[in-house]
Amino acid sequence: METSSPERDLPPHIDEAVRTLGRLHAEHNRNATALQRTLSGCSLVLAHPWFLGALTVALAGWIAINLLVLAMGYIPPDPPPFEWLGIALALASLYMVLLVYANQRRDDQLAEVREQLTLELALLNEQKTAKLIALFEEFRRDIPIVDDRHDPQAEEMARPVEPERVLEAIKETRAEAERVGAAKND
Repeated sequence: METSSPERDLPPHIDEAVRTLGRLHAEHNRNATALQRTLSGCSLVLAHPWFLGALTVALAGWIAINLLVLAMGYIPPDPPPFEWLGIALALASLYMVLLVYANQRRDDQLAEVREQLTLELALLNEQKTAKLIALFEEFRRDIPIVDDRHDPQAEEMARPVEPERVLEAIKETRAEAERVGAAKND
C-alpha cells in the first residue's frame, strides 16, 4: 500500500481514497470526445466574469454605434428597437442553453458513477460493521468474566443488510410518497 504523500499529510487510507477519486475524474476527462472537450472549453469561457463584462461592452457599443449613426442622419445597420441585436441575443441564448444541457448531461454521467461508488462503499461498510458487531457479541459471550445476556438490538445489527430488501423498501417508500403527493394535488 502506498504511503501518504508528504504535501497532503493524510492517513494512507484517506490518501488512497482521494487518489481513487482523482483517477475517476481523470478517466472521465480522458474518455471525453473532442466535441465534449470543446463544449466544456466553451462553458469555461462563458462562465468567466470577464465574459459578462465583454458582452455588456459589446451590447452597449452596438447600441451606441447605431444611435450615433442615426443621430448623424445616416441609416444605421440596426435601428431601434434593434431587431438584429434581439435576434442575435435570442440565438446566443439558445446556444448557451444547449451548451449547458450538453455539459450537464456529461456531468450527470460522472455523478452517477460517483453515486454508485458511494453506494457500493456504504454497503461494504455496512457489511463490515455487521461483522464487527457479530464478533463483539461472540467475544462477549465467550469471555467468562462478562455475564452473558441477550441483546436483541445487537443481534439485529449483526445481521448484514440485504441490498435487494433495501431497494424494495425504497421503491415502496417512493410509491407511497407519490400516492400521498397525488392525493394532496387532487
